[in-house]
Amino acid sequence: MIVIRDPSAVSSISSPDIRALVTLRLTQLCDGSNDPYDADMLGYMVVVEPGDSVAMLESECGCPILHNYFEPEIYFGNPDFVQSAEVIEDHGHSYEMVFILAGDFGISLFVPKSDGIDADLLAMCAQYAAPAPELAEA
Repeated sequence: MIVIRDPSAVSSISSPDIRALVTLRLTQLCDGSNDPYDADMLGYMVVVEPGDSVAMLESECGCPILHNYFEPEIYFGNPDFVQSAEVIEDHGHSYEMVFILAGDFGISLFVPKSDGIDADLLAMCAQYAAPAPELAEA
């Protein structure tokens, strides 16, 4: 996984589409402010890489991804499963999951639609994602 807590880390993202999306989100977070991006105040971003386990992602983010928040024994696939992201958007090349943890602090998780990404994570995103605004308008 690639953890983006500083704009200079964006260059480590191999996908040009995800790199552009992360750059856009960083710009949007700082829009209208003279202050530089502050991951401790605003949150940070995580780009999923092939081979990353959901357990690793949940540990990094501190957010339930494939199980219920208050009923951790209920996993994706169970009819009582409730995804915990505020929003999941489908960007065509990837999914973007946004978790708001406190006030303005959030974590964005970018899940590429590529080989080596956890199949259950991709299936859950596909089931709950809404088309990103740029795709919905097309």
